[in-house]
Order: sequence, then C-alpha cells, then structure tokens
Amino acid sequence: MIVENSALNRARRERELGDLPRRVDVLVVGGGVTGAGVALDAASRGLSVVLAEKHDLAFGTSRWSSKLVHGGLRYLASGAVGIAHESAVERGILMTRTAPHLVRALPQLVPLLPELSHANAALIRAGFAAGDVLRIAARTPGSVLPRARTIRSTAVVEHAPSVRTDGLRGGLLAYDGQLADDARLVVAIARTAAAHGARVLTLCAAEQVTGTGAVLRDTLTGTAIDLDARMVVNAAGVWAGAIAPDITLRPSRGTHLVVSQERFGGLAAGLTVPVAGTINRFVFALPALDHRVYIGLTDEDAPGEIPDVPTPSESEIDFLLDTINTALREPLTRADLLGTYSGLRPLLDTGGSSTADISRKHAVLTASDGLVTIVGGKLTTYRRMAEDALDAALSASGVGAGRCVTATLPLVGAGAAPSGAPSHLVRRYGVEAADVVAAAAGDAALLEPVADGVDTIAAEFRFAVTNELALDEHDLLERRTRVGLDPRAAEQARLAAIAALRA
Repeated sequence: MIVENSALNRARRERELGDLPRRVDVLVVGGGVTGAGVALDAASRGLSVVLAEKHDLAFGTSRWSSKLVHGGLRYLASGAVGIAHESAVERGILMTRTAPHLVRALPQLVPLLPELSHANAALIRAGFAAGDVLRIAARTPGSVLPRARTIRSTAVVEHAPSVRTDGLRGGLLAYDGQLADDARLVVAIARTAAAHGARVLTLCAAEQVTGTGAVLRDTLTGTAIDLDARMVVNAAGVWAGAIAPDITLRPSRGTHLVVSQERFGGLAAGLTVPVAGTINRFVFALPALDHRVYIGLTDEDAPGEIPDVPTPSESEIDFLLDTINTALREPLTRADLLGTYSGLRPLLDTGGSSTADISRKHAVLTASDGLVTIVGGKLTTYRRMAEDALDAALSASGVGAGRCVTATLPLVGAGAAPSGAPSHLVRRYGVEAADVVAAAAGDAALLEPVADGVDTIAAEFRFAVTNELALDEHDLLERRTRVGLDPRAAEQARLAAIAALRA
C-alpha cells in the first residue's frame, strides 16, 4: 500500500516548484542518502523543507556502495570503538525498525585456505567474536543477526560452490546487514520525507548558496527562483567543497566488479578473501539481485576534478580479480565482467598518508554565515549524520523544533510483506510490491523481465515514473533499478524504459 502523499512524479515536481514559498525553514542541498536523511529528519520535526538536487536522487556516491550495512567491525581494528558502536547501533535501527524490508542478514564467509595462516585465522575469529559483542551492545537480537561460528568444509562449499577445496580446512562465518539496493534506500527516505511535507526537487541546482538561502535553478526550463531559508545544510557529498570552498576534501575511489551469479555457482554468502600481506583488508564477493555478484572494494586516492560518474583504473580491476581468484577453483578473467562501477568517498582531508588512514567518522562544519556542511561518514550511519547536521543547523540559527524521531520512523515500504508477490519485488519494495504488480494494469507483458539475466520487470519502470520521481530513462535504468550496471542489459531494456515514460 502506497503511503499517503509519498508519491513523487513529474506533476508533483512542477506543482511544488511553481508554488515554492519565498522562505522555508530548511534548505537541503544534495539528494544522496545524507541529504534525503536531513530532509526527512527536518520534515518529521515539523519544519518546512526543500531538498534541491542538481541531478537525480542517489546520483552520486550513494548508489556506488557495496550495498552492505556494516556493523562497524572493520573500525575496531584501528581502535575506532566509537565509530564501530555507532555503526552497529545504526545497522540495528535499519534492520529492526526503519527499513527491515530493504536490509537482510548476509552470512560473510572466510574460507580457511592454505594461504591463510592459523595465526591470522585466529585473529579473524577474534574479530568476528568482537563483532558479536558489538551486536549485543547495540541490542540487535540474534534472531536478526545470528552469532559468528566456525563451519566445516562441506558447509563452506554449500555457501560458496566455486571456492577452492584443495587444502580447505573449514571456514569462519559471521553476519552483517545487506541492502537490496543502496539507491532504493535513498528513494525510500526521500519519499518518506515527502510524505511528511518535504518538497523533493530533482533537476534543481542550488546556486549562490549561503547560510540563509540560495538561488534554485530548474535545469529543465532554466527558471531561477530566489529562496530564503532559516537554515541551509550542504549535503552535496564529494561536491560539498564547491558549495563551501573553505572545506578541503580528499576523495577516495572505491571500485567494484559486476559478475554473473552463474560464474559463482550460486553464491549464498559474502565470500571474504584476505588481501595478501595484510591482516585487516579483504576483498568481498557479494551476492546481489538480478543474478549478479559484486566484487569489491578498493581505496584509492582520487585527486583532481570530480567526475559525475567515476571510472575504475586498470590496476584496481587487476587487484580485485587477482585477490578474489586466490579463493576460486576457476579464476575469473576480464571476459567474465558484466560491468564495473566506482564511487568517491567524501572524506575530510586530515593529512593522512593514504585515504585508507583517513577517519570514516563524519564531520559537521558550520561556517560564519550559518551554512552547515556534513561530510565523511558512511551509508550505514546516514540517519545519525542527518540528525547531527540538523542539530547543528538548529543550534546555529536559534530555531526551535521537536526532537528527532527518525530512529523509530519506518520508511516507505516497511511492514508485513504482501502474500503472493514475487520475492525479488518484496526485497526491493516491501509492502509496495503489490502496487508494483498493479502498475502492470493487467498487461502480462509488463510482468516480464526487461532484459536477459535480470529479474527487473517493466512494471517497475511504470511504478518509478508515477511514484519515485523518475524523469528520464537514465533515472530508470541507473538508479530506480540497477539494470544499467550491465551495459548490455541496459541496451535491451531501453525501449521498455522509454515506453514507461510515455505511458
């Protein structure tokens, strides 16, 4: 069932741009996960809100993640206990209260192969045990995230059929959260904000931004609108420095490879492979929707001009293939790649020798004119980042508002899954899966996959146009669905996308 007033579409965008007030309580610049989170936090506290996004929801870093909701285990290795605990708490909130329809428990498997010494295996086992402590401290029940354990070789192969078996002495299994899709999380947050009264405006560039307002430019028509705001939050991610020039970012590129599930024989866990010569770096092969596996992740300096769509280096592709192949019976080659994707982390430059050394803790910075900028952090903690940013804006402006309620506020789609709806639609849309099917309006052709090798159906395109602010074919192929991660599938699906926009 569609939540009242949550539907976003071209008509609503034009209406809300046309009657935009001269002044609002909060202007949010940026439509990624953090910007959408700020808009939801502000709107749910009773404030009037405009979210201005130059391109589309989840256009930047928010759609290029590993699709994991990390519990913070990786941060314990560097002694960042506070960040680790915060991550575990926010993971639990997503999985049990706000987005249980979009996040599921994913087993993560470390095969005990000859290259992994007994000493390093013991360290990983201890780390997994520490992860259980984090889960318990965050009050996430074992029924949601089972405890870590050691498994036999036969169970390793059941979880990862393509893993090498020569010298295999079992495996270590732990659990973390996995999103159905990161871009879909952003859309759900934005629609929930809209249901609470926020104006969510894509293809709307914020120019001449200050702490008291901006000029909003409709990039479809070129129309410019002066908007005053009692508070302005810069949540533009890797582009935040263009809005607040006093802030210096050091973007870090993270790259993934996209491979068919068939090549992994039906991977049912996150295959976790230690990077040679390290004790706390891993490459993951992660099962995903549309019969795919994502292999990642890198951490490379990305200086220079910020591209709209980052691309991987050849050395990153080689590194990921070489590392994951140490665990596979039949090595992957470049011929196995369906596609690749890269994202840029908006890290605050703190002078570390490498981007891997820069803290992942988010930073909230308030300029002399009151402009609040939020950078750093990670997808898992978007809600806490949004809360901290809005609290800083409230403090700087002296404006009063209600308390933050987003820790208990379900996102659009949360609730009991509808019976009879296809499982892949339930994972993407939750209770709205039945509405996606209804968007086919009895046309059986719209219930068929839009391309070979994917589950995405044409009715999802129809639903995205009427409810999720999809304005062009790129919105449909690249963000409302992820068909575009395989360029060949995107080409097959293009006509269906165009038809949905014209319907």
